[in-house]
Amino acid sequence: MLYLCHENRREEPTMDRTDTEVSLDIDGGIAVVTVDSPPVNALSQVVRAGLVNAFEAARRDPAVEAVVLVCAGKTFIAGADITEFGKPPQAPSLAEVQAAIEAMDRPVTAAIHGTALGGGLELALACHFRVAVPSAKLGLPEVKLGLLPGGGGTQRLPRLVGAARALEMILSGTPIGAAAAKAAGLIDAVLPDEDLRAGALAFARSIVAEDAPRNRTRDRTDWTDRDRGDETIFAAAEKAHGRKFRGTSQLGHVVAAVRGSLELPFEEGLALERKLFAELVASPQSAAMRHVFFAERQAGKVPGLKAGTPTLSVETVGVIGAGTMGGGIAMNFLNAGLPVTLVETTQAALDRGMATIRANYEGSVQRGRMSETDAAARLALLSGALDMEALAGCDLVVEAVFETMAVKQAVFSRLDAVAKPGAILATNTSYLDVDAIAALANWPEHVLGLHFFSPANVMKLLEVVRGAKTAPAVIATAMQLAKRIGKTAVVVGVCHGFVGNRMLAQRKLQADALLLEGAMPWDVDRVLTDFGLPMGPFAMSDLAGLDLGWSAETSKGETVREILCERGRRGQKTGAGFYDYDAARKATPSADVEALILEVSARDGYVRRSVSDQEILERCLYPMINEGAKILDEGIAARASDIDIVWIHGYGWPAYTGGPMYYADRLGLGTVLAGLRRYEATHGEAFHPAPLLERLVAEGRGFGDL
Repeated sequence: MLYLCHENRREEPTMDRTDTEVSLDIDGGIAVVTVDSPPVNALSQVVRAGLVNAFEAARRDPAVEAVVLVCAGKTFIAGADITEFGKPPQAPSLAEVQAAIEAMDRPVTAAIHGTALGGGLELALACHFRVAVPSAKLGLPEVKLGLLPGGGGTQRLPRLVGAARALEMILSGTPIGAAAAKAAGLIDAVLPDEDLRAGALAFARSIVAEDAPRNRTRDRTDWTDRDRGDETIFAAAEKAHGRKFRGTSQLGHVVAAVRGSLELPFEEGLALERKLFAELVASPQSAAMRHVFFAERQAGKVPGLKAGTPTLSVETVGVIGAGTMGGGIAMNFLNAGLPVTLVETTQAALDRGMATIRANYEGSVQRGRMSETDAAARLALLSGALDMEALAGCDLVVEAVFETMAVKQAVFSRLDAVAKPGAILATNTSYLDVDAIAALANWPEHVLGLHFFSPANVMKLLEVVRGAKTAPAVIATAMQLAKRIGKTAVVVGVCHGFVGNRMLAQRKLQADALLLEGAMPWDVDRVLTDFGLPMGPFAMSDLAGLDLGWSAETSKGETVREILCERGRRGQKTGAGFYDYDAARKATPSADVEALILEVSARDGYVRRSVSDQEILERCLYPMINEGAKILDEGIAARASDIDIVWIHGYGWPAYTGGPMYYADRLGLGTVLAGLRRYEATHGEAFHPAPLLERLVAEGRGFGDL
């Protein structure tokens, strides 16, 4: 028997007309409710209505002994329908769907493949049983939108897996696999991949045959009774996630909601969850994170790149340079299952690079992040060579050598003679002119920049630098490949520093000036970390190494940094830079550096003064925003939101402020413009407002309106 949501097939039961996205058929006494709403079976209004109708029809059919909820296509319900974000809610709600499931007096089993995320998992939690294939992923990622689960997730999940595991899943937002879900008690069985429907039907029949207990999740008390009153659970969660949620109210709201699952009756706990959820929805932090959510998706839409642009095959990769960047870049492709040939000029350098990659994988195994089998499989894809001839068969070659134009042009001149026709040639330059590098190639249309961020195997951002002659197919391939290696890619144009480093240079200029005027490195760093950045400019310089780009032969002792390098204070690696470091690399302010700054200030004619935290923040951020406006006006970035993504994923800008351009809009462009003019009057040309910023203020518009 088949009951479609849009058509009645018999007198009893009936299903209201909605759409064909949810269907019901009966297989040997088991009602199978199937969601088929491509591409991700999102919980749209049509799907919710179809589910309510389907479960009501199954409930009214006396021949039905059990129900199985499955999804067609590549995934289970992967979450809410994002097209409904920000719009008035439409009935039926998710809570009404869950109520229809919980009203069933016969067992309901959710059969999960692909991903069960957010509302999809919350729907599955309302079922009596859950089964999944081994490759399935289950999670509650709402924290990534500045929210908490609002469909009963904070109340039902602790009843299934305990408060500690529930807090970890909710606060991390990271999905877990089927095996971990089974071990935690989130699912009841792991079924073979081959035929989920058949396996779920067999599971449902066994439940009926055994007359197995089928308590509703909401009624379970074993975990809540055990966890109630155990404050160590919440203290551990706050300690583990406190830094991540600094500057937001999310952590406290999640903890309060989960605590409610232990201390309140279920309906009161749901009411508390809804209240806390509503508060987060209305918060500026959540609005900013929702902006980031959509900005990430927008970044993948490249202006001028037509839908369906053909891509090139990339199955083998070469990396030139086995240093820190080259090794990290290689690991990205190894992790994606792509063979990599790593090329260096000397055996010693190659051996060091290969050893570092091996040590990184061994460390991942020791920390439990990877199995020995997986690590061995990735290392088996890595080979080393001392001659570029070894790259002749590679589909993509990434150059990651020293950051000087002469060195990079020399590499490309040689590479052009070695690489096969049609290969993509990429430079990992952070600042240099990609077009000048491409000029050395016979086919510049196949040359682009792939700017990875350090550590390259960890940082999510990839600046895809489109040269003047880069072919659309090459850009399309780079964007596709970025997804394959787990990167968030943003297409940018050619200029010195592209988007991220060009804006960073303006911040560095002001940070250095502030030292001479009256601030200390730890003052500037503190203000920016209090704002939400992971570290300030001087701590970052110490981490990277103060001698990066410094030469002893040409150093003239003109700046604080040059003098520090001349004195051997070159950052964490030497135990001293702007800060002093102990054996564990813990930083403390340095009296020697303070004395040096005072000496250089006096030498250069500065009359030091007290610099307020507000001035430090404005002097560091406003020029960055101003430079972002210039970048937009020049077409180096296509959208203000692309700049936000660069800074969030490349430099650790706090997502709960939405990125520098979104932050400027929220602050008010008039405020930024007034601040720039004020500082221009006292500090000169560096603060001269960008024409675009002036135009937007005059028109009463923001960056988000472009």
